[in-house]
Amino acid sequence: MKYFGTDGIRKIANTELTPEFVYTISKAGAYVLTKHVKEGVKPRIIIGRDTRISGTLIESAMTAGFLSSGANVELVGVAPTPAIAYLTKETNADMSVVISASHNSFEYNGIKFFSNKGTKIPDDIEEEIEEAIDSGISLEKEIDSQDIGVASVKEDLVDNYFNYVVNIFKDNIQKYNRDDFVVGIDTANGATYKIAEKIFKELGIKYKIINNNPDGININKNCGSTHLEQLRQYVLENKLSMGIAYDGDGDRCLTVNEKGEEVNGDIILAIIADYMKKNNMLEKNKIVATVMSNIGLNKYAKNNNLELVQTKVGDRYVLEEMLKNGGNLGGEQSGHIILSDFNLTGDGIVTSLMIIKILLEARQSFSEVCRIMTIYPQTLINVKVKEFDMDKYPEIKEIILKTEKELEGEGRVLIRKSGTEPLFRVMLEGKDKDYIDKAAKEIAKVIDAKMN
Repeated sequence: MKYFGTDGIRKIANTELTPEFVYTISKAGAYVLTKHVKEGVKPRIIIGRDTRISGTLIESAMTAGFLSSGANVELVGVAPTPAIAYLTKETNADMSVVISASHNSFEYNGIKFFSNKGTKIPDDIEEEIEEAIDSGISLEKEIDSQDIGVASVKEDLVDNYFNYVVNIFKDNIQKYNRDDFVVGIDTANGATYKIAEKIFKELGIKYKIINNNPDGININKNCGSTHLEQLRQYVLENKLSMGIAYDGDGDRCLTVNEKGEEVNGDIILAIIADYMKKNNMLEKNKIVATVMSNIGLNKYAKNNNLELVQTKVGDRYVLEEMLKNGGNLGGEQSGHIILSDFNLTGDGIVTSLMIIKILLEARQSFSEVCRIMTIYPQTLINVKVKEFDMDKYPEIKEIILKTEKELEGEGRVLIRKSGTEPLFRVMLEGKDKDYIDKAAKEIAKVIDAKMN
């Protein structure tokens, strides 16, 4: 697609993602939306954002576009993506928008549309919006003065999400909680900076919190789920039971155990799947993940009589598979974990509370619980290319087949076209880190030589 990537629209704010472009996007979004709601009814749209300095600028431009198209807007302010997704469905809004560039640095910002079901809008609706942008039809549609929409500030709506999450976990966590269990929280100076602490405090979980003082430009800066070094050190220095790191918009969660070791999304999926299966909660005994998931997760699933279904990269495709073919647990290695019994998008806070609940009930350390699966070494190389027709070059196919044969079933080769850049991602897994590093470089070298 021209404007939408794997997770909405994301560009540098005010130079690429200009107010004028945002206004056009919102007009196009409202135009497409009105075709999917009852005639004569004003659409109601919720807008939330993270803590970036450009957030209010983009929010203003987007609000203007929606209002001038005849939609009513409710401004929730700073709130995690999963909170907006939940509120869309819970309050029967027609659509919602999250203004965020997730884990990217502050100069970026982005736009994510959610349907009235609380799910990211599908590819075909994004294509409709792109067509409306390019055709200019949405800008040509005039609204009579009496039909202009109205904006209202509804920041207290976030309390609905707060109460919902607390009620999910309150009984179990209070039953098993103990004084020697202390959690480190890194909110990445992002959208969870207030609500995460509020929820943990209400549940009575002992915690220490860092990177919860956003200034508009420090979001994700050497912190959060993409920079675990600070949290790792913080956990070790304070002898904490575990550490939790969210990303800028709060839909992802990665963790470190009491030894400071990273616990990624694949291990989190295995831990939660094991708990849910033992408690007859795991629908169809199934995990949905992406093609990037570690081979260790495949082996864990096979050894425990679980079905593992793998989709294209992107949590939206994980959810689509869950909704289409069943399953209530899915996610990505990067920390997008979908527990669809609770929310229909990745939810960092819910994921972290689920892990805490499991650890408290198990009365084991996090590192002990992590032994549930073995992570195989992975290596990833990005190769910029001028074309994408790999089938034209038998030499590439030959070296891939050669490498797969040498891995002897204890690893794999995955070549994936990027959804946002002109490059291929060369990913190898195997038991021998030195071998896969060398083999990945050799494959990347052949791709570079043939496709540039």
